[in-house]
Amino acid sequence: MPHLLEIAGIFLGVIAAFGGIGVAYQAFGTAADLRRYPPPGRLVHVGGRRLHILESGKGHPTVVCEAGLPGSVLSWSQVQRELSRVVRVVSYDRAGLGWSERRSEPRTAERIVEELHALLDGAGIEGPYVLVGHSFGGLTTRLFASRYPDEVAALVLVDPVGPGEWAPLSERERRRLAGGAKLCRRAARLARFGLPRLVALAARAGAHTLARLSVLFMSNGVLADAGTMIGPLTKLPGRDRAIVSRFWVQPKFYEAMASQIEAMPESAAQVLRAGDRLEGKPVVVISAANTEPARLAEQMAIARLSSQGKLLVARGSGHWVQLDDPALVTGAILGVIAQLGRVPAPFSSDSAHPTVQ
Repeated sequence: MPHLLEIAGIFLGVIAAFGGIGVAYQAFGTAADLRRYPPPGRLVHVGGRRLHILESGKGHPTVVCEAGLPGSVLSWSQVQRELSRVVRVVSYDRAGLGWSERRSEPRTAERIVEELHALLDGAGIEGPYVLVGHSFGGLTTRLFASRYPDEVAALVLVDPVGPGEWAPLSERERRRLAGGAKLCRRAARLARFGLPRLVALAARAGAHTLARLSVLFMSNGVLADAGTMIGPLTKLPGRDRAIVSRFWVQPKFYEAMASQIEAMPESAAQVLRAGDRLEGKPVVVISAANTEPARLAEQMAIARLSSQGKLLVARGSGHWVQLDDPALVTGAILGVIAQLGRVPAPFSSDSAHPTVQ
C-alpha cells in the first residue's frame, strides 16, 4: 500500500507539473500576443471592465457595427475602412471577445445592449446611430433600437438571426445549444492550460494532421467539420487572420461564446417582448444567397417592419456577407444614410437585388 501511495503521489505530481507548465505557457503566450498585436482602438471602462472600441472617419450620423457570435472589430475591417472615407464608423468587441475584458454576467442580448449603450456614452459618441448588425448582432441591434428609438436613425442587418429561430425552442435546437455551450466550456478549460494555443502553433508550423486530430480529441469529435465553422474568417487580410487565431486560444473567448449560446433563448425572448419601433426608419436586411427558407421568411418579415424597409439577396455570398462582398454592405449603409438626407450616396450594387420594397 505505501508503494501504491508513492506511485499515486508521483503521478499527481507529474500532472500538477504539466498543468503548471501549461498555465505558464498560456500566460506567456497571451502577454506576447498583446505586445505583438495591441488593440487598434481604445479601451473604455464600462461597469468595472474595459471594452474595446475602434473609431474612424468623421460626420453624422455615426455608423455602429455589431459583430456576429464569435466576431470582433476585425469582422468589419474592410467595411469600416471604406465607410470611414465619408462617415464616422464605430465597431467594438463585446465583453470577452477581441481585445475586450471578460464579464461574468450572462451574455444576454439585454445585457449586451446596455453595455453597448454605456460604452458609446462613456466614449463620448453621440447619436443618432445607424446600427449595423451581423448574424447574432441582428438580435442585439433590434433590441437597441427598441430600447433607445430616439437614438437610432436606421438599421442595416446582415444575414441576421431572427428571434423566431430560438423562441419557442424546439427540442432539436435545445440539444444543439446545449452541445455548443458544453463544447465551449470544455475549450475554455483546456485553454487555461494552453492546449488550443499548442494546436494553433502546430497548425502554423504546418502540422495540419496533428492539429486536426488534436481538435477532434479536445472536442470529443463534435468539431469534425471545424473548418466549415471558421472557414469564412480565412477571407480576412493576412494580419487580421493572424490576430483572430490569437483570439481563439483564449479562455475568455470560449467563456463568452458559451454564455452567449446558453442565453440565446432568453435573448430571443427579450427581443420579442420589446417589440420593434422601426416604422418610418430606413431598414435594409441583407440575406445570404444560401439562406435557409425559414430564416429568409423571417428576414423578409423584419424588412416589412418599416415602410422604408428593403430586403436584398447577396448573390454569391455566404453567411459572412461583409467578408464575401464588403462593397455590397458598404453600399447598403451609405444608401440608408442617403435616405436620411445626410450623404449623397444612393444605393447601387450589381451583386444584390431587392426582393422586398
